[in-house]
Amino acid sequence: MKKYISSFVTGFGAGVLHVVPVAKSLACCLIVPLASFISLLLDRKANPTSEKITMKKGAMFGLVTGLYAALFATVFDLLITLITKNNDIVSMMPELQKMIVAFPLSESLKSEVMRLFESVRNDIINYGFSSLYTFSIIINNTVVNSIVGTIVGLIGAQIINHKLNNSNEY
Repeated sequence: MKKYISSFVTGFGAGVLHVVPVAKSLACCLIVPLASFISLLLDRKANPTSEKITMKKGAMFGLVTGLYAALFATVFDLLITLITKNNDIVSMMPELQKMIVAFPLSESLKSEVMRLFESVRNDIINYGFSSLYTFSIIINNTVVNSIVGTIVGLIGAQIINHKLNNSNEY
């Protein structure tokens, strides 16, 4: 755990920002990548060395940061949904219905999709919890954040190594 403390800290921050209304839309493309990169920088500050960051280390820091961000984002989202009995699906249901009607799908498929969304919405309004919603955000957050975190961990390692090379040339 101590090895990945910077991933824990930045993953926690990214997880918190996942539930902030405006920042939520930037989570996968800006917040998690920044958290992965910053976790590498924090690790470099905590463990000063002139060695390059290996690709394996960059990928692992990105992956662990993404997984921590997914964990905290999911927990905070479910907690807020449980307390308020409201979330994006509940508040955006009229727009969601219009969007599904516009899809070029069969009527039976459209009605099945709407039935599922109505079920999720009703569960959240009545109980503050929906197992289908929980399952979907766990899968979504875990897959997206871990992939994005790993990719940016690799890119971040290259950026830090490039800066390290440039500073050693002078």
